[in-house]
Amino acid sequence: MSISPISNFLDQNFLHFNARELVGSARGWRNHLDGGGKMLVSLAGAMSTAELGISLAEMIRQEKVHAISCTGANLEEDVFNLVAHNEYELVPHYRDLSPADERALLDKGFNRVTDTCIPETVMRHIEDHFMSICAQNAGDGKSLTPAEVFFEIFASGSLKPHYQIPPENSWMLAAWEKGIPVFCPGFEDSTLGNIFAARVIEKKISSHHALATGTQQMENLVRWYLQSDGPPEDRNGRGIGFFQIGGGIAGDFAICAVPTIIQDLKKDIRLWQYFAQISDSTTSYGSYSGAVPNEKITWCKLAEDTPTFMINSDASIVAPLVFAYVLGQ
Repeated sequence: MSISPISNFLDQNFLHFNARELVGSARGWRNHLDGGGKMLVSLAGAMSTAELGISLAEMIRQEKVHAISCTGANLEEDVFNLVAHNEYELVPHYRDLSPADERALLDKGFNRVTDTCIPETVMRHIEDHFMSICAQNAGDGKSLTPAEVFFEIFASGSLKPHYQIPPENSWMLAAWEKGIPVFCPGFEDSTLGNIFAARVIEKKISSHHALATGTQQMENLVRWYLQSDGPPEDRNGRGIGFFQIGGGIAGDFAICAVPTIIQDLKKDIRLWQYFAQISDSTTSYGSYSGAVPNEKITWCKLAEDTPTFMINSDASIVAPLVFAYVLGQ
C-alpha cells in the first residue's frame, strides 16, 4: 500500500504520547488486516452526529471493517443526518448557552447534541417508516434487529428522494450495501426505541417481539464470531480484532461475545486478536470506559500478547485520522 499525505504526516509528526498511540493503533489495524484478520468497530457517544460516516463508510466499503456494534443513538442518527442534514442547526458557541437559550432551541423544535441541533421533524419522519415495518412484523410474528429494520427501509427506496448528503457518507447505507452485521444493544436508549415502547403501550404495535432483544442480538453476534473465526482445524488469518470508540454498552456488549463462547458455551475459539480504544475517560474506580486493556485479560477477552492500544483523546479527531491511515490516505 502506498503512503499518501495524511499517513506520511502522521508517521513524521505523531511520535509520542497519545499521538504515537494513535499511529500505533492504525499500523496494528493494517497489520491485522494484511494478515487476513477481520475487524469489529464499536461506536458509542455521538459519532454519527459528528458525521463519522464520512470516513467510516469508506472503511466499510473497502472491507476494513467487518461488523459494527453501536448504540441506538448512533444507529438512528446516521439516518437522521442522511435525510435531514440541511435542517440541522449548528451552535458553535454551545458552551455559552443559558437555560433560556436552551429553552428557545426546544421551542424551535431542536434537540441539541453539543454543537449540533437535530430537528424534531426528522425523528417523526423516520418514525413513520420505522414503526410501519415494526407494526407489520408484530402482526406477522416476525422479529428484526433495529439495524435490519433500517436495511428494509433502504431496500424499499422510500428514503432515497429525501437524501440531503452524498449517500456515500452514510455508514449505515455502506453497511447495508456491503452486507455486514450491525449489532445494537440497548436500543430502548434511543429516540426510536422510546417511540417504539410508546407505540406498544398504545397498542399501535401489538408486540415488543417485533424488535430483536439484546440477548437475541448476542446470539447473532456469537454465531457471527464463530463463523468468522472458524473451527480450530481450519483457521486462517489473524482472527478478529476490536476497535472501540468510547465506552458503554456498545463496547462491553460486543467484547463479551468471546467469554460467552469460551466460558459459557465451552467452545474453542481465539480471543480478540487486536484491541484499541479511543476514550476521554481515565482509569478510575469501576470505570469500564477508562479501564486499561490489561483488565480485559482477567475477563477472558484479551490474551497477554494481544496488541493493545489506548488513545486518551477526542474520538471525533482521532477516529478519522486512524481510518485515513488504515485506508492509506
